[in-house]
Amino acid sequence: MATGIAVRLHAAGCRVVMCDIARPTTVRRTVAFSEAIRLGTMEVEGVRARFAADVDKARAILAKGEIAVLVDPDAACVSKLSPDALVDAILAKRNLGTHITDAPAVVGVGPGFTAGLDCHAVVETKRGHYLGRVIWEGSAIPNTGVPGIIAGHGADRVLRAPAEGRFEPVREIGDVVHAGDVAATVAGIPMTCTIDGVLRGLLAPGVSVTPGMKAGDIDPRGVVEHCFSVSDKARAVGGGVLEAVLALTGALRG
Repeated sequence: MATGIAVRLHAAGCRVVMCDIARPTTVRRTVAFSEAIRLGTMEVEGVRARFAADVDKARAILAKGEIAVLVDPDAACVSKLSPDALVDAILAKRNLGTHITDAPAVVGVGPGFTAGLDCHAVVETKRGHYLGRVIWEGSAIPNTGVPGIIAGHGADRVLRAPAEGRFEPVREIGDVVHAGDVAATVAGIPMTCTIDGVLRGLLAPGVSVTPGMKAGDIDPRGVVEHCFSVSDKARAVGGGVLEAVLALTGALRG
């Protein structure tokens, strides 16, 4: 989701710095700039992101027209970069510490934020009629804990870690799979596919997981190409964030 937002902001001419944890738990890794932390660089839809060891390196990456990715889970870089806008796309379903005073424009993505209280605007992330809508007063629809329906499938398209331990993939993102196929193992215990489709997401090798943790995603529509481009949902949410940022920074005023 954060990468879809970054792609839209970058396309509109914004300079983007992203912050993440040292070992990201991203599932849709083929379309995630967080992979730059593991691989050094990552490209999504022609947009390149590069790992930055510190804020100075991040500035140099921005100067090249690329997106910078820092290991900075607390967003300590904000005090040094003084951004025009801050977007909280952690998707923790609650606010983990973002304040409306963090930047001239502060946007919260999804549930857990209240526009006018801890951010200037909130963008709806729930699939349906309001997806991507900018909320200027109040909050997004509360988290239901149930994944959105795709081709008739909801919770059953999400793969979850069967045990605690190191995650070891057996298949790759983009593979066509069937219910019962082993997608990965954790401590020797198989994580099996729940439905037929395309393996759209899978945690990186060696990530530490706990039982029940989201570790994969199957797309029942079966289109392999979808695994390598920003999703409709991420693109819609990204559009909402872009709208909010432009409005809040005055870029839309005549």
